[in-house]
Amino acid sequence: MIASTKDTSGSLPPLSRDHLALSQVAFLLDFDGTLVDIASSPESVVVPSGLKESLLRLRQACGDALAVISGRPVTQIDEFLGDIPFAVAGEHGIAVRHRPGGPIERAALPPVPGEWLREAQGLVASLPGTRLERKIGGFVLHYRAAPEAEAELRRVAEAWVAPTNGQFHVQAAKMAWEIRPAGIDKGYAVHLLMENAPFAGRRPVFVGDDVTDEDGMKAAVSLGGLGLRIPADFATPASFRAWLASLVPEAPENAASGGSK
Repeated sequence: MIASTKDTSGSLPPLSRDHLALSQVAFLLDFDGTLVDIASSPESVVVPSGLKESLLRLRQACGDALAVISGRPVTQIDEFLGDIPFAVAGEHGIAVRHRPGGPIERAALPPVPGEWLREAQGLVASLPGTRLERKIGGFVLHYRAAPEAEAELRRVAEAWVAPTNGQFHVQAAKMAWEIRPAGIDKGYAVHLLMENAPFAGRRPVFVGDDVTDEDGMKAAVSLGGLGLRIPADFATPASFRAWLASLVPEAPENAASGGSK
């Protein structure tokens, strides 16, 4: 069972810098649906006002042990957050950058059959409202605008991966099915990041909102940390952002002047 901070009353206890001992904690955070609200398309996501400042204060308070672990490519996280996270894992752990400006390390992946991609393009063309998203190591079939296509997309995806002897699997996501290499996921990224400074020896706190985040939560728990989820532990991304901001409040002099830009 994934560890949670919920008490028996069902409300989140007032965690603070003292409760979490930030000098001993590593934060590993999902992006879409966790740090930012889910949008109608990946391109239309908006980074809320104050989030970057909260993350920067948190990174400084926990000795740089702050990472974003996302299904997006590392370069997209950079576009949204710059170099505020110390480390970034993209594509559900396929690509990992351990420090700002460092190289992006990529896991060895089995090749995606070209036939799958050709069939996927034809499939989404035949199902209005569905969309194909290409990723290194796999691809995603989105049906947010066509929920009636969920079962058909899943049937076809599972037929593709069945003969691969476990090299690939179908991962459920929010209004999407992702075809991806097996064994490389957000849990893999958590273990990889926690092996090195500034994360090594700390208590990992992984926060996410989706089925794809469960591997990260379980990995954090296995390392003696916490796996927290929206909406089980935080009702919305906004409430999670408020909690993050409360861990390291803005200094009064900065608040009075409007904060850093």
